[in-house]
Amino acid sequence: MSDQMTEQTARKCGVVAVIGAPNAGKSTLVNQLVGQKVAITSAKAQTTRARMLGVALAGDVQIILVDTPGIFAPKRRLDRAMVSAAWEGASEADAILLLVDPLKQRRHELEPLLEALANRPERKLLALNKVDKAKKEPLLALAEELTAKVKFDEVFFISAFTGDGVPELKAHLASLMPEGEWHYPEDQVSDASERLLAAEITREQLYKQLHEELPYDSAVRPESYTQRKDGSVEVRQQIVIGRESQRPIVLGKGGSMIKSIGEAARKELSEVLGQKVHLFLHVKVDENWSEDKEIFEEIGLDWTK
Repeated sequence: MSDQMTEQTARKCGVVAVIGAPNAGKSTLVNQLVGQKVAITSAKAQTTRARMLGVALAGDVQIILVDTPGIFAPKRRLDRAMVSAAWEGASEADAILLLVDPLKQRRHELEPLLEALANRPERKLLALNKVDKAKKEPLLALAEELTAKVKFDEVFFISAFTGDGVPELKAHLASLMPEGEWHYPEDQVSDASERLLAAEITREQLYKQLHEELPYDSAVRPESYTQRKDGSVEVRQQIVIGRESQRPIVLGKGGSMIKSIGEAARKELSEVLGQKVHLFLHVKVDENWSEDKEIFEEIGLDWTK
């Protein structure tokens, strides 16, 4: 009994909020820290909508990563809900990790973020991303400038894409976590349901394959997720767009584009789930989908914000 208690008290578990301007590389970093894909990535800004959790292990330490939506100036209800979700993630954290893209910087979004962070009580860490592309001198100058504005406990120079510097960052995050029971089983890497993860993977392909043509105003709604007797899973989803003129873009000539999106999403989902997937997609036009309470709840956002 005493050995069991020792093992439990030796374990540590805590929450790290990963915040930053849109498209700073937060989802890519969370995936690196976890060691596999738990959050979708895209060249489009503001891809992350809900606070997807990634669960990273470092020895006896479980690090719960809150992959927050990029914080930006909200204009619509959808924007307000996303920003609210980001700050809620930060308020529950044992540490806040600010990720900055030194190449794009997005100063109009970074500066208000620094002001808001300055007086927060949580431990604050700064990670400058894309060291594989940024030049050393401007990188060091940026680090000096940002640490003069906010009292960061530590500064890390990383590449979320290549993984450079990520093991050192992960080890430091692990050292900050308080003693406590693990919140998730050892083999669980995310709190997202398979149904939501499937919708997110399709949304990622939608953005990847139609990056230039399709605006940010689109959603993927999970309709059904059914385990078949043969061990495969049947997934039905609805791609929601804002205008009728976008329908032929999503469908493609002779349905070629939606077929391509479906095939790529199905292949990736099969790999993630470890089982055969039958994916069925259809398109719906809804000019007011971003004001729809039901859709908000389906993608994990708070309608009241």
